[in-house]
Amino acid sequence: MSQNGKSELSERKKRILKAIVDAHIVDGEPVGSKYLMQDEHLNVSSATIRNEMAELEAMGYLEQPHTSSGRVPSELGYRFYVDSLIESYAMTTSEITEINKLLKSKMNELDQILMAASKVAGNLTNYTSFMIKPRASSVSIKRFDVIYVDRHSLLLVMISSNGNVITKRLSIEMRISQLTATDLSMALNDHIAGLTANEITLPIIMKLESAMGDKAAIATPIIKIIYESMNELDGGDLKVSGMDRLLQYPEYSNKEELRELLGAFEKKEDILELVSDTDSEGVNVVIGSESSVKVMNNSALVFKPVIRDGKTLGAIGIIGPRRMDYAKVVAMIEGLADNIESILNETNLLNGKDLDGGEDNGAG
Repeated sequence: MSQNGKSELSERKKRILKAIVDAHIVDGEPVGSKYLMQDEHLNVSSATIRNEMAELEAMGYLEQPHTSSGRVPSELGYRFYVDSLIESYAMTTSEITEINKLLKSKMNELDQILMAASKVAGNLTNYTSFMIKPRASSVSIKRFDVIYVDRHSLLLVMISSNGNVITKRLSIEMRISQLTATDLSMALNDHIAGLTANEITLPIIMKLESAMGDKAAIATPIIKIIYESMNELDGGDLKVSGMDRLLQYPEYSNKEELRELLGAFEKKEDILELVSDTDSEGVNVVIGSESSVKVMNNSALVFKPVIRDGKTLGAIGIIGPRRMDYAKVVAMIEGLADNIESILNETNLLNGKDLDGGEDNGAG
């Protein structure tokens, strides 16, 4: 939303817009002037309220569904509400207690901590929650070991920069020997080890071919396997909890639209890209078509990255209808993410294998 949009709204329009959003979040119904007349903070006539509502609709902040006299917030209206009108949510004692249980947990793996936090977020907000381990675009293979199997087979063992161990079997048409395996291992460690996928350029591949001499043809299938393995390591992870909670909201009564939304979370790629590409370290609120995920026009995502020493280790978030209780959701996500970072700061987990995708999570 443009800054110009903010300056166009008078204080009265802001109060009316806030009252409409607050009411619509609670019951999902269009809000009319009669309801707003009960708001003691407005203290204006019904005619004035109707005029202001009409102007807010003309400006794009409200919409009028069907022939109803009431209005509902538009995507622009929600965005303005989140950016400028939202009030701080005061957590209850039980909510604070539930969030602080994380600090007392004995979990020692990042995946466990993120999953536990996301489930707490879902339980406290009654929306669908998720956790993400983002793509690691800087991953590289720090060491290669090539094991001779037989005259047409090799075993390629790769140890990634984040501690994962991946083993791939390679079938080769040409005849090879133990010496081929030894030479290939040396060449890969000399020319490919330590490079990200983007850094393995054609000149690098040509150096690998040159180092392999009369076995240069082996370079092409080997590089293909290395790229595939790096993609596996870069893929990130997305786990969702409480997807059935979406069924409570009329916004998801269209079975086809709900199926498409569920499909986006099952495929993971679009959601991972959306969260992994964020530059913001705070709580991110993505409303409707602001998302690159096409099937989210009626939904909103609220998430916060978990960061340690400038590195994004993961994220927790909530998905729900556009009329979600943003104040409460933002407060819960903020509190939980802060507690996760506190756990990391108070332990030596970051130095362990689990936080960066340790060997116990490796593919084989």
